[in-house]
Amino acid sequence: MSSFEKFGLRKQLHNAIEDLGFKTPTPIQEQSFSVILSGKDMLGIAQTGTGKTLGYMMPLLDELKYSKQSNPRILILVPTRELVIQVKEEIENFSKYLSIRTIGIYGGVNIKRQRIELYEGCDILVATPGRLYDLILNQSLVVKGLKKLVIDEVDVILDLGFRTQITNILDLLPKKRQNIMFSATMTKHVDSLIDDFFISPVKISIAVSGTPLDNIAQQCYKVENFNTKINLLTHLIANQEEFKKVLIFVSNKKMADKVFELIEPEFGYESCIIHSNKSQNYRISSIEDFDSGKNRILISTDIMSRGLDLNEISHVVNFDTPEFPENYMHRIGRTGRAEKEGNTILFSTDKEQPFKKKIEELMAYEIPMVDFPKEVEISLELIAEERGEDGLNKNENRNSKKIELTAGFHEKKEKNLKTNLGGSYRRTIKKKYKKPQKRGDKTYHKRQKRG
Repeated sequence: MSSFEKFGLRKQLHNAIEDLGFKTPTPIQEQSFSVILSGKDMLGIAQTGTGKTLGYMMPLLDELKYSKQSNPRILILVPTRELVIQVKEEIENFSKYLSIRTIGIYGGVNIKRQRIELYEGCDILVATPGRLYDLILNQSLVVKGLKKLVIDEVDVILDLGFRTQITNILDLLPKKRQNIMFSATMTKHVDSLIDDFFISPVKISIAVSGTPLDNIAQQCYKVENFNTKINLLTHLIANQEEFKKVLIFVSNKKMADKVFELIEPEFGYESCIIHSNKSQNYRISSIEDFDSGKNRILISTDIMSRGLDLNEISHVVNFDTPEFPENYMHRIGRTGRAEKEGNTILFSTDKEQPFKKKIEELMAYEIPMVDFPKEVEISLELIAEERGEDGLNKNENRNSKKIELTAGFHEKKEKNLKTNLGGSYRRTIKKKYKKPQKRGDKTYHKRQKRG
């Protein structure tokens, strides 16, 4: 049986890992260790929840020696503020016996405070792309001493629209550096980034994105409509003994708010919500309350399905069937972590059946269908999105509203059709005092008048 002793880690790092209770390294941790230590560029493809953070931090911390250098030597880019906070905390846990300074920076907070932190110096910087780019541009952050770059959840970073910031940041970083990138899916955007900035990277693939996790029990309910989904959801989560800690995924912010509003009368005292329109403090508070067990139910958009390591989630409920099958894999990966048993439930309407089929094709696995509970009311009332007034599956985080420009409601009046001649200046004065045609004409005309 393999253990962390085989890596020959520094005593301080080995003790910190033991304190955290880690006994056996995961496959991504085993396979990435020697590659990262070699200094080669690396691309890791691994399922969410497989220990990627320790996978890249273990070799990086093992070779990171004490230095008086004030500028960061390691930069870690992640897609969201919540991930900055989480990764920073994990690094601090891994390095608690080492003299390592770690700073986390992200948008939505006072940039002046972050400038002060950077001025005081750090060894490892964890950041979101937008705020990092701002700090580089205003010269608050010096990157010339950077030796290692880690881009975690790169497919999410690109999916959230940070392609421009990423390419600009990479152009500004020292050319001589090691690039380490982790992703759960391979897309053409990820391939393009590798071609442009990586040098013959070593590719480590632990599991393809469609591989269902063996320790997660999946099941599906065929549901008539949104209101029936609400009825089914409230019926299920009322069972507190079985549904001990429930993460509910909804397609977009508007629908997440609607679900939260409808279950709040019964479960408001034990539920919370998170999406990108919520304030930073609210988001952090929601995560902490859910993770600690203060709240039993958390409603979220897909932004939460990647990277966040939340403890002992008993059930993931897919309130809708995601349009992109990879998102389903990321969602269900929130439960059954660290080899524990997990449960996922999928709600799917007739219109969502094609999405369900894509998920099953990706996994090469048919999600077991469960009989709809007889005691749950089937609603006949459709919400506006289901009546065609708005798209139920429309991702409001990606698509902007299109406004169709049309002709005016009436023809202009005759007096408004006249051409504006510009008043007396254009009609009279301009003719008398012509504008000089060339440089020096004005002086020439004055001399002519004097003569």
